[in-house]
This record gives sequence, C-alpha cells and structure tokens, in this order.
Amino acid sequence: MFKLLGVMLALVLIVWALAPILRHQPLTNDVIATAIILILIAIAYLIIMFKPPWTKAVFFFEGIVIGVSGYMLLDFPYNIELLVVGLIIVIIAILAYLQKLPPNILKWFYR
Repeated sequence: MFKLLGVMLALVLIVWALAPILRHQPLTNDVIATAIILILIAIAYLIIMFKPPWTKAVFFFEGIVIGVSGYMLLDFPYNIELLVVGLIIVIIAILAYLQKLPPNILKWFYR
C-alpha cells in the first residue's frame, strides 16, 4: 500500500510539472525550471522507494540538478536561492557518504 501511494505521489508531481505545457501556456524559463525540478524529484522519489541503497547517490544528483537548473534558468534572487539549496543538498549527501551526520539524520540514508 505504501509503495502504491508513493507511485501515485510521483505521478501527481509529473502531471503537475507538465500541466502548464498541456494547458498551452507560454514556455518561459520559470516553467521549464519548475518542470525539470518536479519531474526529477518524482523520479528520485521512485528510485529511493524501490532501491533504498541508492538514497545518497540520488540525493547528491538531485542537489546538483536543482542548483544548476535553478541558477541557469531563473532570474536574480531565485537563481541564487536555488543554487544555495542545491549546494546544501549536495553537502548533506557528501556528509551522508562520509557518515558524518548525526545518527537521527543518518538513519534515513542507511536503511
């Protein structure tokens, strides 16, 4: 049941990302960045749900994608904010690889 709800959540994120395209709204950099990030979060969620040992690698990849796509596609204050968020996610993933996080956080990476 839990995996079915996870698949449904991933599908909702993908539909939510594609909704502006399906409604024939103009494709701006904001729409493209949002769609990329939502689709990759949905795919990452599915991978983590079905392959728990891949959590750290997927988290690392998501941080890079969020930081780079946000920085490249969005305008000034938002691009810096997403770059910082992506950098924080990458740092957390690296610390999880090195097992330098507190045990209550580290349990999410090693199940």
